[in-house]
Amino acid sequence: MTRCHHLLILHLLLRDDRGRFTYCFHHSSRKVTLMALAPMALDSLDLARWQFGITTVYHFILVPLTIGLSPLVALMETNYVRTGNEQWRVATKFFGKILLINFALGVATGIVQEFQFGMNWSEYSRYVGNIFGAPLAFEALLAFFMESTFLGLWIFGWDRLSPKLHNLCMWMVALGTNISAFFILAANSWMQHPVGTVVNPDTGRAELDGISGFFEVLNNHILWTTLIHTVSSAFLVAGAVVLGVSAWWMTKAAAAGQSYEAYELWRRLTRFGAITMILAGVLTSGSGHMQGQLIAEEQPAKMASAEMLCRTESGAGFTVAAFGSCQDGTATHVITVPYVYSFMATNDPNAEVMGLADAQHMYEDRYGQGVDYAPNEMVAFWSFRLMIGLGMISIAIRALAMCSHAGIASSRAPGWASPRYGRCGFLHRLAHSAGSSPRWGVSPGWWSPTWPDPVSQVRC
Repeated sequence: MTRCHHLLILHLLLRDDRGRFTYCFHHSSRKVTLMALAPMALDSLDLARWQFGITTVYHFILVPLTIGLSPLVALMETNYVRTGNEQWRVATKFFGKILLINFALGVATGIVQEFQFGMNWSEYSRYVGNIFGAPLAFEALLAFFMESTFLGLWIFGWDRLSPKLHNLCMWMVALGTNISAFFILAANSWMQHPVGTVVNPDTGRAELDGISGFFEVLNNHILWTTLIHTVSSAFLVAGAVVLGVSAWWMTKAAAAGQSYEAYELWRRLTRFGAITMILAGVLTSGSGHMQGQLIAEEQPAKMASAEMLCRTESGAGFTVAAFGSCQDGTATHVITVPYVYSFMATNDPNAEVMGLADAQHMYEDRYGQGVDYAPNEMVAFWSFRLMIGLGMISIAIRALAMCSHAGIASSRAPGWASPRYGRCGFLHRLAHSAGSSPRWGVSPGWWSPTWPDPVSQVRC
């Protein structure tokens, strides 16, 4: 064995007393030290935010599919129990497996997130734990155990429970996932709009104002709009996954000469996913509009950042692209559509909407000087555009899928969905993106309303 095989490298990342990185490498026969010095770019607060942000984004990639797919799987099984059609049983088991895998990954990332509340944000947990922990406790003890228990019964209950009782188990899973979403969003909405809270002068902690305070948290007007928007977008994601997977298998099965399977199973599920996307898309758009108006009312600086609106304007427009920052005067707007932002914020195209500069002055008068109350402008602006852009792509996918579905509805001859036939071949290629665009769209959609707002951190 050569000396190279004996090489043991210990890569140690150290920080010296001047905030620089030191890299040390050790050789098995002699010590060789390589010093690479660089200024410390991130402090512990930034690192904590990055770690928690990455965990949250990864977790939320999985969450919407679980929320939306569990009712769809329950509905598939209901169709099987009601009609006795074996194709619905196959569909239930197929998408049930996808649900189980996604659920397991969501649990793993969610547990890490729970630990990070105490590890990364220990002082925050100490100060508001009496309030923030209450809905989280209900989520774990009520919703999570409910969905986990009935999911286990559903997994192992095939051919052991009666069909109706087995179907009821999946409906209870679906109920549990949505109750879980309710309590998690209750905690999040409280951070955006604190209610039901008093500060105990003896302990120096924020506490619930009794039982009535807890019900105020659950009745937060931010919560209910956010819940509708989040659950409807979850159905949009789940419908897209059903549509994308089914369209792909439909054209693949037909190309292999399995016309019966393609028509009776996958075409049926393609239509099922497309209809789900249409209904969920309408509700998502409407509830998103309502949520945007609430943000403009409760957190004007956040909405002004999302539109890169530097000064208060009447008839403010929607900016397609922007760069720079309002705070240093480098904001550059590219293509602005007049009156759209005013309408989005107030339902009045000529209404006056607050800009970042005036929002900063208002907060300074209300909460004190010396704090930058504006969220990160570029993150708020571009995450909002990503959400809208990917949402528009999902609308186009729905329209194309329904068009292609209608075009092949009357054709049941062998090879009717073969990729060599224009429309269906296009549908086959479209299926690859159908299941992903809404799923990636909900992540920046989650960043936009929940991005850290300094105002929420001082007004409770």
